Amino acid sequence: MGTNEEDQNGPKRYREGVVNPAMLADENTNLTPPAKQAYFKDHQILIPEVEMKGFSFRKLWAFTGPGFLMSIAYLDPGNIQSDLESGSVAMYKLLWVLLSATLLGLMIQRLSARLGVVTGLHLAEMCYRQYQKLPRIFVWLMVEIAIIGSDMQEVIGTAIALYLLSNKLIPLWAGVLITAVDTFTFLLLDRYGLRKLECLFGFLITVMAISFGYEYIVVGPDQVEVLKGMFIPWCEDCDSKALMQAVGIVGAVIMPHNMYLHSALVKSRQIDRKKSEKVKEANRYFFIEACIALFVSFIINVFVVSVFAAGLHNKTNQEVRNVCLSNGNSMADIFPDDYELVDADIYNGGIFLGCQFGIAAMYIWAVGILAAGQSSTMTGCYSGQFAMEGFLNLQWARWKRVLLTRTVAIIPTFFVAYYSNIDDMNNMNNYLNSIMSLQLPFALIPTIAFTSSRAIMGDFVSGPVTIIASMLLATVVIGINIYYVVNLVAGWSVGWAVYSGVAIFGVFYLCLCIYLFLHMLASLGIVKSFSNSWFVEKYIYSSATTFVLSNQSNYSSTSVMALEDSVRYQAGEL
Repeated sequence: MGTNEEDQNGPKRYREGVVNPAMLADENTNLTPPAKQAYFKDHQILIPEVEMKGFSFRKLWAFTGPGFLMSIAYLDPGNIQSDLESGSVAMYKLLWVLLSATLLGLMIQRLSARLGVVTGLHLAEMCYRQYQKLPRIFVWLMVEIAIIGSDMQEVIGTAIALYLLSNKLIPLWAGVLITAVDTFTFLLLDRYGLRKLECLFGFLITVMAISFGYEYIVVGPDQVEVLKGMFIPWCEDCDSKALMQAVGIVGAVIMPHNMYLHSALVKSRQIDRKKSEKVKEANRYFFIEACIALFVSFIINVFVVSVFAAGLHNKTNQEVRNVCLSNGNSMADIFPDDYELVDADIYNGGIFLGCQFGIAAMYIWAVGILAAGQSSTMTGCYSGQFAMEGFLNLQWARWKRVLLTRTVAIIPTFFVAYYSNIDDMNNMNNYLNSIMSLQLPFALIPTIAFTSSRAIMGDFVSGPVTIIASMLLATVVIGINIYYVVNLVAGWSVGWAVYSGVAIFGVFYLCLCIYLFLHMLASLGIVKSFSNSWFVEKYIYSSATTFVLSNQSNYSSTSVMALEDSVRYQAGEL
């Protein structure tokens, strides 16, 4: 295998007490042959050493970046659409759902970040090592569907923003085509270094905060009602539409591909994984940064919900149309002359702001949507790169990966924009949210399984409370999203062929979820007879998983030791 005797006998000598485990605890645990280098391998940011003990703002600044890039997924156009619909349908009554979903998202993001910090492997790379080939490929396809669905939302948001900013001079289909180019602009910026790119994302988040904060100040929502909606978990006099909106909030906030993204982004910091105190320090600072980033994203989401709660709740199309006409707004025709309640979306919401509070409010709204779409575009690019790199042990040039994802996203969106109208594009957002919601198990279950396995995490394994809480969370979130999708499908008026296709997909989907659940149960080792059964070893575990779990009692608390053994086993070196 081209390795020296010490390398070949390392794990064996360690078990005999000859070798210090730290000698083998190396971050380079990529599969060989051939070795695939992660993107951040040669672009890591150094963490400064400081003399003072305890918390250090200097160290926090060094760790700051991954959490804010991760938080972009909580501010993409799909989330903005969900926010404004929530406000217009239920006023402030669902803000507590938004707060709960954000806190639950923080819990899961913490687990995904810990996985990357402790093992030096991101979630997709870990799936490569832990799952058998066929289910692993299917999980990868599900993650790709989520990434492409998110990319389509970003295309829609950017196209609508350009349409508003240009006063309809840039048609929707042209805006869609423009998004094919803008991603490559970001790839050029990427060449100037990760730190500068993180600063760019910080600037875009600031633009969103200022834009939507301006709308909040202009509209002036009732602050007492905002606080009541945020902290009183109830929705008095809410109908089925409000219930579906609450379900939609959870699906829009907790994004499946974001867990893969966050577990990879933390690898951009240079962490000495041979020293447990350095790993603990990294986990602590990354968690603090994630808390700050998600707090900022939550405030921005509250701005959007509150603006449309105060402005569009129980407003009819005719009322808003009359306001637009009285202020001489040329876009008044977007609101029909009827007594139906306004069906709010990103486009007509912006026009309403322009009619009610002046044209500047509409343009500032469009700038915020543009910033949301553009920032989400790049994080989607990263997610796709990490998923392909990890699941397939394959590296593509980033421009090829962007070209593939963006082409798949643009083609259907372009046809909708060219042959239909803007309402159809906005309706796509709801369907895309439901599609991405369905992919959540393929990120939630692996994240919980891997971070709850002592063979993988060593002393940093999740405790019983965290395991139980995260499993309950996964059950609730998955149940909520299945309920949402079932209700959405029930409203379709289609033929038996479509329902048959949905049923077939449902069976396949359920089988894949069962596999992931059984793997998680076996990895936890709660039921020893099940974990050690021939069925699990043959149909659930990968060969490396079988080896690691059967020998985990021989390992120290250094989790990378177990990974190193499993990698060598797969490479035929053990």
